[in-house]
Amino acid sequence: MFNQLVTNPSATRLTALRQELLRQGVEGFIVPRADEFLGEYVPPSGERLAWLTGFTGSAGLAIVLPECAAVFSDGRYTTQLAQETDPELWERRHFTEQPPVDWLKEHAAGRRIGYDPWLHPQAALDRLAASGAILVPLADNPLDAVWTDRPAAPSAPAEPWPEALAGQSSTEKREAIAAELRGAGQGAVVLSDAHSVAWLLNMRGGDLAHTPLALAFALLRDDASVTLFMDPAKAGPALREALGNAVSIEPRSGLAGALAALRGRTVRTDPEATPVWFANTLRAAGAELAAGPDPVRLPRATKNLAEQEGSRAAHRRDARAMVRFLAWFADQAPRRGLTEMAAAERLLAFRREEERFRAESFPAIAGAGEHAAIIHYRATPATNRAVNPDECFLLDSGGQYLDGTTDITRTLWTGPGAPPAELRTRYTLVLRGMIGLAATRFPAGVAGPHLDAIARRPLWEAGLDYDHGTGHGVGAFLSVHEGPAAFSRAAANVPLREGMILSDEPGFYLPGAYGIRIENLLLVQADKEVPGPRPWLRFETLTLAPFERALIDPAGLVPAEREWIDAYHARVLAEVSPRLDEATAAWLREACAPL
Repeated sequence: MFNQLVTNPSATRLTALRQELLRQGVEGFIVPRADEFLGEYVPPSGERLAWLTGFTGSAGLAIVLPECAAVFSDGRYTTQLAQETDPELWERRHFTEQPPVDWLKEHAAGRRIGYDPWLHPQAALDRLAASGAILVPLADNPLDAVWTDRPAAPSAPAEPWPEALAGQSSTEKREAIAAELRGAGQGAVVLSDAHSVAWLLNMRGGDLAHTPLALAFALLRDDASVTLFMDPAKAGPALREALGNAVSIEPRSGLAGALAALRGRTVRTDPEATPVWFANTLRAAGAELAAGPDPVRLPRATKNLAEQEGSRAAHRRDARAMVRFLAWFADQAPRRGLTEMAAAERLLAFRREEERFRAESFPAIAGAGEHAAIIHYRATPATNRAVNPDECFLLDSGGQYLDGTTDITRTLWTGPGAPPAELRTRYTLVLRGMIGLAATRFPAGVAGPHLDAIARRPLWEAGLDYDHGTGHGVGAFLSVHEGPAAFSRAAANVPLREGMILSDEPGFYLPGAYGIRIENLLLVQADKEVPGPRPWLRFETLTLAPFERALIDPAGLVPAEREWIDAYHARVLAEVSPRLDEATAAWLREACAPL
């Protein structure tokens, strides 16, 4: 499927890298998935891990020694990791169950292991250093030295994002963060997360295929002035006018000089999210480091009223595209001739007809039958499978609209026959978990990890589980995966706040057979109905699309769950059907009829 070992360039590349490591005087090298912005998604020029190993997932790390090598990822990619990498070259490991620090302790304690200081935050290096390996920063990335056909860095233009959609001017945002710096006695903060730079400056771009970013660093000072580090050619007159005189633009070559000018000042860097190169450079310049979280991250995740309304509007338009697809799929799926890629392309075509649509928020996960059990499956021309009658089809997709970002998963039954009882039972357990989380009311101060088990409980009661988090944060015309809040046992204990948007997506996967995942996006809102002095919160469901009726077992639902589904479907019908043609509206009426 994913495996392409016939040509297998990985062996040649691994040999070349080992020779370069020998030349640079180290005994190993650490290759993370991230580029210098430490984000989940990288441009082609940053796909070092995929180039070396063949693994194309969005979370991973490789460690290369002269005699052995290992590649790590999480539970979303267990199957994909095994299919895309050569077992003769790579040990395949699970981040949590077999962490990199343990592998280094076993194979590299006391050995000199190189790393690129642009590609690792301090906190990650500290965790790896506990292995006993001697971590050596390298001025020149040895992988880049042997990647002779590496693509050029992206150069898409950066553009202003309308203040009406942002809900705040960049000046207001900068002054608020600068006030926080002054209160902490800090003269400046390094912003190395391109999402934070985009939010702070009301700026978007096209450097990534599915996330509207202009990849850039920024230095925000305590007087609210900013130096933006990116190719000045990317900033046209409209952006320069929007940024104003308090924001200067310099090429990245100016970073070292700008940091040197902070000698004697206190500068904040985020040890979890800033390349260690910044801390090293600031120390060498004589600045005092203040370790602390990126001050933009939490305000960015806490959507203001304009951002919330933009997300609602984007979801209403996305719902029309999704319902049109579901009606089309219900007609086409029982017939033969449909493929995974054709289904995903049809949904994209519907989305492209919607106002303010810009791109998919990630490449659609469209998996039929056994492919649906691969949690982050990507159909390619080599793996593109027919969608057959009487099987599961999992479609996880989303859209980037100028006013909001969407992410929705529906597991469908292709028909025309009835699904097996076991499948209906397990689908219903997943649906119950999704409803349980969506309907939860909770006091202020509760964090995502506290709520993760609510979505798992129906599955746990049946002795089942899933190996991924229950949900992630979602940006406002930014990344479909946004921190710091998440529904996950491994997530940070960041209390949920009014305005945060998170996904609610429990699942169940039977390898080689089928996969089930159901996903809606939730907006955290104040719950005014709970009496007492302590504030409470609840969720508003943003996603509007029916569930797969053929897979719901009404007997497996308690009355409150049936009422929730009926109320949700009534809302979907009321909000979406007026924008549909009559044939599609008729299909939706049937799909949303009370259980």
